[in-house]
Amino acid sequence: MSFAEFALIDRIRARSKGRDDIVLGIGDDAALLQPLAGHWLAVTADTLNSGVHFPPETMPADIGWKTLAVNLSDLAAMGATPGWGTLALSLPEASEEWIDAFADGFFALADAHGWRLIGGDTTRGPLSLSVTAFGQVPHGQALRRDGAQVGDDIWVSGTLGDAAAALHLWQRGELDVTAVAQDADREFLRQRLLRPTPRVALGLALSGLATAAVDVSDGLLADVGHIAARSSLRACVEPDRLPLSPALQRTMTLERARSSALAGGDDYELCFCAPAANRSRLHAVAEQLGTPLTRIGGMVDGAGVDCPGMPVAQGYVHFSNAHAQGVQR
Repeated sequence: MSFAEFALIDRIRARSKGRDDIVLGIGDDAALLQPLAGHWLAVTADTLNSGVHFPPETMPADIGWKTLAVNLSDLAAMGATPGWGTLALSLPEASEEWIDAFADGFFALADAHGWRLIGGDTTRGPLSLSVTAFGQVPHGQALRRDGAQVGDDIWVSGTLGDAAAALHLWQRGELDVTAVAQDADREFLRQRLLRPTPRVALGLALSGLATAAVDVSDGLLADVGHIAARSSLRACVEPDRLPLSPALQRTMTLERARSSALAGGDDYELCFCAPAANRSRLHAVAEQLGTPLTRIGGMVDGAGVDCPGMPVAQGYVHFSNAHAQGVQR
């Protein structure tokens, strides 16, 4: 490892915070952790590549935020409390200015959720960022994709399609991801693409209420399809119920807005199933957290996903040439 790499690691380590459950953190061959008794570890990993998962010109602070956000979103979908994790960086050059700005975004989100960086790696190469994140969930209380039941409602948090709309505008040269947009609607969409909100508090609140959950990263139909497949059921989605933000509706036609919501991806909202008997309790959760929850359909016998009146929307497929022309999750 070069002196420059050591210098970068030192700059990142200076931003990391200790905690009693971290026996040994950054600086050794491996970290040592002390998980809570009676809890399972939830583990997830995501890699973001420049030009594939974010526009190459994206500001480093925004890259830092999103690098962690996509992992915290996975933990939220499991109903897990964020704990710790590692960060692996591939950088074209050892830039202290870039790493400091990246850390601003990364640790702003980490500190907000009590997540601690405990190790990682740096190397020289094309810009790529990988996080392995650990969370904790009490035994038997993890939200999974295979627990949905016939008659369950399908719910989603927040609004859908905003990030895909921002990506579409960027691809058309109508949105600069490096600067605040003068138009309020476009700025809202830009923020939804660059700085998604992981629904950690919601994931925790769904314990005992939801039967299955997934985060919406590859597009609603693709992700609810994962629940359907793992639960051996059919998901019926009602397009008229899709939660669309006012900014999205003012920016696109209704048809395109719905298509973005169904297949666009990068929303990092939670999609979950719950018995109809829990509707009032879920409305109370939404009010308590200030997070809108919308019932968009239900689970029935069968297989696959049904969305009447809408064309089949595949969502993002990793390694597909169909996405070579633009940035996708």
